[in-house]
Amino acid sequence: MPPIEDHPLRYALANELHARPFPSLEGLGQALFIAFKQPKDAAQRDRSLDRAHLLELLDRFGAQHPQPDATHYFGDLGMFSLKWEMHTEFVTYTAFMENGAQRDFDPSAWDIFPEDWLAAAPGQRITSAQIRVAAAPTKDADISASLSEWFVPESLAVSQVLDDTAILAGDFRIDSAGHMRFALFTRSDTDERRTGRIVQRICEIETYKAMSMLGLPRAREMGRRMGEIDEELSQLVSDMTGDLSKPDETLSQLLSIAAELEKIQTETAFRFGATGAYEALVNQRIEVLREKRFLGRQTFGEFMMRRFDPAMRTIKSTERRLQQMTERAIRAGDLLRTRVDVDRSAQNQQLLESMDERAALQLRLQKTVEGLSVVAISYYAVNLVVYLLAPIAEAAELSKALVAGLAVLPVVLLVWLIVRRIRKGME
Repeated sequence: MPPIEDHPLRYALANELHARPFPSLEGLGQALFIAFKQPKDAAQRDRSLDRAHLLELLDRFGAQHPQPDATHYFGDLGMFSLKWEMHTEFVTYTAFMENGAQRDFDPSAWDIFPEDWLAAAPGQRITSAQIRVAAAPTKDADISASLSEWFVPESLAVSQVLDDTAILAGDFRIDSAGHMRFALFTRSDTDERRTGRIVQRICEIETYKAMSMLGLPRAREMGRRMGEIDEELSQLVSDMTGDLSKPDETLSQLLSIAAELEKIQTETAFRFGATGAYEALVNQRIEVLREKRFLGRQTFGEFMMRRFDPAMRTIKSTERRLQQMTERAIRAGDLLRTRVDVDRSAQNQQLLESMDERAALQLRLQKTVEGLSVVAISYYAVNLVVYLLAPIAEAAELSKALVAGLAVLPVVLLVWLIVRRIRKGME
């Protein structure tokens, strides 16, 4: 086969599909998961700081560095295996280790992450979770007893997942050590790859849930200001139904409200858009677990429907309300501009009519002036004719009065014809 020129991004795009493989858990133990998010927006985030933080941890355990442009890392650090992922807004660390603790969900397991290293993280913890992986007892009652000891029953969600190969449980509450708790009981025929996929799904559900919930405080904060703007907008629209004494000021207020709403939309567009994307990921990750009810307990899907979905609906409602208010302000501004234009058109029509009246008056005045100018010019022209014909009149023994009388009509007629010709030439 002859050589074919490849697109420069062909291999990079193909490898992107395999950039984040699922972990493979050998044996039973626990997973420690933590996610950091920089306070800045995704566009302003300094990814080099996140990478430098990872390299510092790897250097402490003498582990090999990833590629300079890598967004994923998985390696053995001796005491535990580390999985690191860089996402658009956050980075995650997952440590897989054997469960050598004296008690379940022992917070001392987090000692594998040095305190000074955690304190120097280039961001803030958005979530952290401790996942216990154990063999499923033969009796479901034994599992129920352990869950009652580890979790808050009121918010506990339990499901048989992936065709009853494992039982997953969690209450989405932060324990006294500051972490979420999840328990995974695997059947005897569950292989290590499937266990790794379930653990990965747990981490993704918790992380995406936490990231999507970031939009809720912003929506509540916006709600108060949007209520004030809504009252102002409703008042302005109500005033438009009557006679406006100062329409220009009302239009300026409407444009100011529309500008503020557009500003709010711009500031919240990314957060609300990300919230919708994260919500879809949470629902998709729960769906692929293929849940079945365990001992009448609520499933993860039901938990999200009762606790998570209302928050998402609040955010979506706020987003729709903001969009509708913006459209209302724009429509009101358009209506007011139309009303102002109509009023100005009426004023312009009146102005044109008054101009026509003034033009007609000027025309009549001009004709009057033309008549007076003909008389004045004729007067001087008659005098000139009299002076011109004076010698002839004396020789013919004619008086000046007679000569002037005979010259008046021809001179006036001639002057009138000349003035008329000049006016027609100008027109």
